[in-house]
Amino acid sequence: MKITAIEAVVCHARMRNWVFVKVITDQPGLFGWGEATLEWHTRSIVGAIEDLAELIVGEDPSRVEHLWQMMWRQHFWHGNGVVRSTAIAGIDLALWDIVGKIHNVPVHKLWGGPVRDYVRLYCHLGGGNLDHFYNTPVDNAKQFADLASQAVADGFTAFKSMAVPPTMPVEGLKSIKAATACVAAMRDAVGDDIDIMVDCHARPSPAMGMQFAKALDPYGLYFLEEPCWPENLDSLAAINAAVTTPIATGERLTHLAAFRDLFGVRGCEICQLDLTHCGGFSEARRIAALAEAHRITLAPHNPQGPVSTAASIEFGFSQPSYIICESVHEDVPWRNDVVEEGFTVDPATRTVTPNTRPGLGISINEDEVRKHPFEQEVAQRVFYRDGAVGDW
Repeated sequence: MKITAIEAVVCHARMRNWVFVKVITDQPGLFGWGEATLEWHTRSIVGAIEDLAELIVGEDPSRVEHLWQMMWRQHFWHGNGVVRSTAIAGIDLALWDIVGKIHNVPVHKLWGGPVRDYVRLYCHLGGGNLDHFYNTPVDNAKQFADLASQAVADGFTAFKSMAVPPTMPVEGLKSIKAATACVAAMRDAVGDDIDIMVDCHARPSPAMGMQFAKALDPYGLYFLEEPCWPENLDSLAAINAAVTTPIATGERLTHLAAFRDLFGVRGCEICQLDLTHCGGFSEARRIAALAEAHRITLAPHNPQGPVSTAASIEFGFSQPSYIICESVHEDVPWRNDVVEEGFTVDPATRTVTPNTRPGLGISINEDEVRKHPFEQEVAQRVFYRDGAVGDW
């Protein structure tokens, strides 16, 4: 059995171009799907996939770890840059999809079978709608409350908000009070039985991140995400130690050694590895084992396309420390036209029961994908009031 081709299939989904990866074999009808979506880097990703294909076309697709080592270690440059690690991830996911199909079992059964009966989903405020989630102003606490109530009405028992605005390295109380008002309004709207997450998007400096974390600590957040730049490991550790709210981070880390350093300083309680950026299942399983040793939980980053979601759910059924799956369902109205999924979502509880189909259990309708060809992604630029560049 040999790999005969690797294709990047691009589908424009407004904020993102989903980059699906199709690994084709010489066995009739046997191919695998992965995803390598990376916002604002679509052309780079497609090129990186083409470069990696030169390494592994002609190889046995069932030798997944061997091929992963080739993609990571060969061509001299290691695969820890985000473009290459994302391309590796897309191919790796597709290879595991193939192995599951070879053995006629879901991917999670290749790793010992399901460790739980269901996976819980959480949503973004607005269900993934770009404007609702990213552009609701923090001076509109009522809109945060209304969107929170809608999430609960849609069956979710947990949701994530961006209640922390772009913030200069040091500011006064205005932004802190605005964020606090938004979180208070959401908590009042949904009560204590619903889990609320706040994503800082690494907007604050360490000093401001500490202030936001302390101000929001009384509201019982499920987690506070990226309170400062992920490069600031000591600052993450200091914030994590200063509050009772669990700190979550890791979506921008792309390889095992980076997570080793994060866990070593206890920079988080929740690891948000992204299966489409950190090298796919092969590297993610090593990261998960390391997290388990530190008793750090897993809540993978997953705002991308439907193959990424299928992969995250398969991962969730295989990992004991996995607690919840990020999901979007209203980013584009035709999302379900592009994919057929093997898992089942209970709309009343937003929980997922295991996929029973081979591999990732998904099929991509390429005719539907062709209706949404590549377009430049929606630009997201942030400038502070004095004109200096800020973090989105």
